[in-house]
Amino acid sequence: MTKPVRTAVFPVAGRGTRFLPATKSVPKEMLPIIDKPLIQFAVEEALEAGATRLVFITHASKRAIEDHFDTDSELEAALSDAGKQQFLATVRDILPRGASCVYIRQGEPLGLGHAVLCARPAVGDEPFYVHLPDDLIRGPEGCLSQMKAHYDEHGASCIAVEDVPREKTSSYGIVDIDDTDRIRHIVEKPQPENAPSTLAVVGRYLLTPAIFDKLEKTGRGAGGEIQLTDAIADLLQHEPVFARRFSGRRYDCGSKLGFVEATLDIAMDDPEISSALQARLRDWL
Repeated sequence: MTKPVRTAVFPVAGRGTRFLPATKSVPKEMLPIIDKPLIQFAVEEALEAGATRLVFITHASKRAIEDHFDTDSELEAALSDAGKQQFLATVRDILPRGASCVYIRQGEPLGLGHAVLCARPAVGDEPFYVHLPDDLIRGPEGCLSQMKAHYDEHGASCIAVEDVPREKTSSYGIVDIDDTDRIRHIVEKPQPENAPSTLAVVGRYLLTPAIFDKLEKTGRGAGGEIQLTDAIADLLQHEPVFARRFSGRRYDCGSKLGFVEATLDIAMDDPEISSALQARLRDWL
């Protein structure tokens, strides 16, 4: 019987330099898609997949994330007094009862692998999700929920993947899989001519706690950082790790184009503004 997946880890210590000057004072994870910050999309996906312990690997500049998920009694009282019940419900529902938040500082920017290792005391000896909020994935079912279904069936780690153009393999971790989707090989940011496939790792992982021992031994890799990919390469020599092709559309909200695409697509689905937006877009085009 597999252990339940109760913990989601969110590595959010990065500085978001591609969005400067906005991210000089606002964490990139707090940048809103219409009226909801990226980190809230991430948390909602994890909660849907059964997570109740939310572990944020943060930096001193990310206090706004803590504030977002904290209770703001003064704001709630003001909304209540003003009779703005819809907004009051929205604020109160940001974090449901029964969910808890843990904040761990990543002292040095040593890479994704190091950020995940920082979560070890909070995760313990259980499987866990890793969710990178820059990758916003929309579909009928959350990506993490799809991965949980795979874990419940196989009892093994799995990684979300999608096909990318071969010329872009140097921007991703790339996997080679067998006919059961078990990963045979994983490499971080290979040049197109050296890539074992075009199946790219995106920002969702479901990992067994065995990954922590591998991370403890992982030296600095690509970019001089401790790469989670390198630890996974070690892990798959000892236990199965699967690639999970997810259903849904991914937006790379770490890039300006991806962020704008996500904003427009979500706005087009918003009944409050979609009609006016479509008319405005027709005028622009």
